[in-house]
Amino acid sequence: MKNFFTSLVIFASLFFSTCLLAQTAMVQVIHNSPDPLASEVDVYLGSELILNDFAFRTSTPFVELPAGSEIVLTVAPSTSTSVADGIAAFPVTLTENETYVVVASGLVNPLGGFTPFQQFDLKIFPAALMTADPGKTRVLVYHGSTDAPTVDIVETSVPTGILVDDISYGSFSNEYLDLPTADYVLAVQTADNSTTVQSYSAPLATLGLEEMALVALASGFLDPSVNANGPAFGLFVSLPAGGELVELPVAITTGIADYKNLKKVNVYPNPASDYIIVSSEVENAQITDMSGTFSLNISPDANGRILVSGLQPGTYILKSQNTVSQFVVK
Repeated sequence: MKNFFTSLVIFASLFFSTCLLAQTAMVQVIHNSPDPLASEVDVYLGSELILNDFAFRTSTPFVELPAGSEIVLTVAPSTSTSVADGIAAFPVTLTENETYVVVASGLVNPLGGFTPFQQFDLKIFPAALMTADPGKTRVLVYHGSTDAPTVDIVETSVPTGILVDDISYGSFSNEYLDLPTADYVLAVQTADNSTTVQSYSAPLATLGLEEMALVALASGFLDPSVNANGPAFGLFVSLPAGGELVELPVAITTGIADYKNLKKVNVYPNPASDYIIVSSEVENAQITDMSGTFSLNISPDANGRILVSGLQPGTYILKSQNTVSQFVVK
């Protein structure tokens, strides 16, 4: 089985060896069709195979494709032998020196038992980005879940509030979010903000995504049982270098109110930068961030201090066997 990145390199060398002066554009292609029949596909440019066995929830790097005149991208089964086996063809005219993100989205088989059925399509975002400023991460959001309603994306840990308002299936956010590179918690909420579909950790700092421009995609089915038992809903990230999409973990949101049976005690200094001291005797404790994705078992030193200088700034829960506290690292 040929790797699809290898296919791109082969195609690029063949194309540009004969068309060195051709107009080109930069394009990243993301496979986000959850139809089991499209778990792997072939992609043709004209009659040339450029992506072989292109897998669901993977993306290409940004590559050069012809611009300035119409080209035809054809999607075919992974068993195809030529472009004649294609199941969908898309005429596209790219603008010279422009940068694009192209998302393969929707469903192939109208008889596959999907509720609702959303036709397979290529969704194109022009003026795509690959980098961000120092200390920042840019994020383009795409709603690619065929059975999910119109939603808001809300940041709940800082909190920043609504980042993307009323985004529907098949739509991109109007522009990239230009965010400080930090760790966030993103809640996917119904458009009236009455229901949280799910919350996800977006650890941009922990994953080392500074100075990158990313595409975050809603992917899969909210209810696989009425959608051919296809892949379940989640948030995934496509990196500029391509490869397997990065799955964002479900956030386990916690707070001091969740520990109803534990004695609430104070810590000082609060906020802290180097250490904290608990107002009640503690032998072994667990420090957890507010998303529930970070956990550290720790004990006080000989002076009763718990060192917190290695923690990122933010709000934390300190839990022992019988007590619970909340504190801030600055």
